Amino acid sequence: MSDQFSLVPAMHFPEAAREAFAMEFSRFLDQTDGVARSEHLFDLLSDFALNFDCPWIAYGSLAPDQKGLKAGRGDLAVMLNYPHEWQQRYFEMGYDRIDPTIKRSRRRAEAFRWSELYNDESTTEDERRVFDEAATFGLRSGISVPLHGPDGRFAIMNFAQAWDGELQNRAITYLQLAALHFHLRVEKFDNSSDIEEAPNLSSREKECILWTAKGKSSWEIAKIVGISVNTVNFHIKNIMRKMDTNSRTTAAIKALKLRIIEL
Repeated sequence: MSDQFSLVPAMHFPEAAREAFAMEFSRFLDQTDGVARSEHLFDLLSDFALNFDCPWIAYGSLAPDQKGLKAGRGDLAVMLNYPHEWQQRYFEMGYDRIDPTIKRSRRRAEAFRWSELYNDESTTEDERRVFDEAATFGLRSGISVPLHGPDGRFAIMNFAQAWDGELQNRAITYLQLAALHFHLRVEKFDNSSDIEEAPNLSSREKECILWTAKGKSSWEIAKIVGISVNTVNFHIKNIMRKMDTNSRTTAAIKALKLRIIEL
């Protein structure tokens, strides 16, 4: 095991729990063998995180000079299954620009608990507000895993829980290992020579996903475009199916990456 993971001290877990974690991690590795799509890998990682009571995960890859995770041009990879209302609030408020987990991840190698960062005296009140608001949407505690690569690039993987307890150190170790495995596989996909074909979206679908990328809710899009909320949701659902994604935010990011829309 690398030095990065040896920084997480061992816990005195019951032997049965240790064996269960090891078996689940081995199963996760086996399931990812031969998987050729980032979205499928993300789903497998989401299932693995449930073993540690983490129903929500988020992954973002940033360039060295990139300040936040907001969708844009280039090869930015963002995948998450956070509650839609929190995704919308997060990007509308520009919290990707002040998210303390991103700032801390730039200069840390090992995983860290959000509570550690929240209580750090260097964390500002604005930065703490990101955590406080996340808690109101159900993300009450969690960890962040920095994933550093060449040329100053790095990614961050977040695992969130719906309760105020803390993940045990051994659980954090397994989540770090799973996050690293996921990151290396995604990086390999991104560096492949395969060019993804852009799905064919109707003009109305392009309109809806463009406003989604600009942070608008279904209700707001309905008012802007002049259609019902149900019709907007119908189009968004079709877009997600065509884009093979599990959230509208990921679909918007993918549409930008494939040049289907432009901000």
